[in-house]
Amino acid sequence: MTTTAPTPTATLQVVDTPDGAFAILADAADRVIVSGWTSDPDAVLARLRPDRRPARVIEGETAAADAVRAYYAGDVRAIDDVEVAQRGTALQLAGWQALRRITPGEPLTYTGLATALGSPAAVRAAASICARNAVALFVPCHRVLRADGTMGGFAWGIDVKKRLLARESAA
Repeated sequence: MTTTAPTPTATLQVVDTPDGAFAILADAADRVIVSGWTSDPDAVLARLRPDRRPARVIEGETAAADAVRAYYAGDVRAIDDVEVAQRGTALQLAGWQALRRITPGEPLTYTGLATALGSPAAVRAAASICARNAVALFVPCHRVLRADGTMGGFAWGIDVKKRLLARESAA
């Protein structure tokens, strides 16, 4: 995960998955800058602040697409090493790194994520870190639940979150 400036040109690839179309937007170094369950380029770009959006988006192949296919074929760890590039505060960057360390099939609560960040009382900050995660799946914010074990929010829909967690529990 890096804090580099946005790329002037980014590559968009849409992969068909059992959960619907999955869009990957990668920078010139093939690092994922946005991803999620949509085929709408505008919805993908909306996950980025306007000043962080690429000047130009072209359709093409991304290295991350192979990891998505492998994940859906049953290798839920295939997404672990996909390189991403997100920009944020020091706390957000630390939070996104912590999300990548959550073991598939062993979700945390928002309190658990706050504790992993060294601030057990910072539950709202933990939830905000998840909400601002632009690279869904690769930074698995779907692995965070409410304290009572319910789903909580998910930018791409609770049904997708449930299916991801079920897939990971079964693996």
